[in-house]
Amino acid sequence: MAKVIPFKGLRYNAERFRDLDAVTSPPYDIITPEQQQELYNKDEYNVIRLDYGMDFDSDDENNNKYTRSAAYLKKWIEEQILVYEDAPAFYIYEQMFRLGNDESPSHSLKGIISLVQLEEFSKKIIMPHSETANQTKRDRMGLIEKIRTATSPIYSLYMDPDQAIADIISECSDGDPDITFTTPEHVIQNVWIIKDPATLNVLSKKFENKQLFIADGHHRYETALSYRREQRQKDGTEAGSQPYDYTMMMLASMDDSGLFLFPTHRLIKDVKNYSEQMIISVLTDDFSASKIYITEGDYAEIISTKLENTIDEKRLAFYTGQDYYYTLDIKDPSVMDDLIEGKSEAYKHLDVTILHKLILEKFFDVDENRESDREKIYYTKEAAEAIERVKSGEFQCSFLMNPPAISEIKDISLANEKMPRKSTFFWPKLVTGIVMYKFDPQQ
Repeated sequence: MAKVIPFKGLRYNAERFRDLDAVTSPPYDIITPEQQQELYNKDEYNVIRLDYGMDFDSDDENNNKYTRSAAYLKKWIEEQILVYEDAPAFYIYEQMFRLGNDESPSHSLKGIISLVQLEEFSKKIIMPHSETANQTKRDRMGLIEKIRTATSPIYSLYMDPDQAIADIISECSDGDPDITFTTPEHVIQNVWIIKDPATLNVLSKKFENKQLFIADGHHRYETALSYRREQRQKDGTEAGSQPYDYTMMMLASMDDSGLFLFPTHRLIKDVKNYSEQMIISVLTDDFSASKIYITEGDYAEIISTKLENTIDEKRLAFYTGQDYYYTLDIKDPSVMDDLIEGKSEAYKHLDVTILHKLILEKFFDVDENRESDREKIYYTKEAAEAIERVKSGEFQCSFLMNPPAISEIKDISLANEKMPRKSTFFWPKLVTGIVMYKFDPQQ
């Protein structure tokens, strides 16, 4: 099945950079323009210059964010800002964090950063679960063509029911980490660099019968596939023989207690003839609607807690900017079977599928796949934002929901299906710049 191998990572020179917080960044796809500028200002060697460079009005074919990334990369390697590992390695990567305040329990997620041989999805070795956007893939292709480097690992999951891999990871990370730093989100990042050939060989063999499920990084994986196809046509090479046949992944067990998945809520605007009363009246055909007043307290926390305490029901929350909200419990889940044909049970009964098919498309006439409707929907992982921007009048209403279960992601992937856009939000996000993979280290 999956081919997982060690590699000589490209890393920030430990003799020059003791605290990697100054030079690492969040993933490109969650960085706002303001954060991008902050990262530029944070350190002249911040990885943002390689992974997510700025656009300028003067840019042209020969001088743009991609050519500048390539120039920075070349210069930093020449100046030994970035240096290669002296031997092939696996990188055990741990994130330690709390959900909430300092009094909340501490959690830990551990995985392995490695190279994984690229496989077409049809082989069912690497499994996607999310739709991708062409514009984002064009951006990532523009970058990879110039720098020929994976700057951040794709986040993937594997099944490890007997804990065989987990036991090895635990043993190899028993001592002090080789790299440790803390991000502004108060997430401790620890890395152990494993070079022992026997251990590397054992770990590689443990993955030979595994399927890998992409959690985060679908755009980068599909871009890597496209790049490999282009290069193979030029080179006429065999599968697995070239550095670009591999991509960098962080592999974590589906059973890891530190694996957290958060929902992505929807805010809606510009719906013609919008009427709260009319919406509730038509929704009661398919949903049991309960109007719940909030007399005091944090609206987002109250609504989120109500959703989290849902056990068996498929429940959504509908907020309209007032001192109350509605819970919407689907009366008969089998209605989704009549509404959607040719999809798995897991797909039909996702909270996000129910919202889009049974509410947004059916009653709001808003389809996220329709280009003209894209501006009507806004996505946020923050329940507070889903409340405040409706309260302010910027949006007409918002729908808050629970996240999908890891088992639902697995079932949908195995069914060769993809969830609607913005269905998952894994947290904490992997940090960009801890280790990188350059296809042609001699250049």
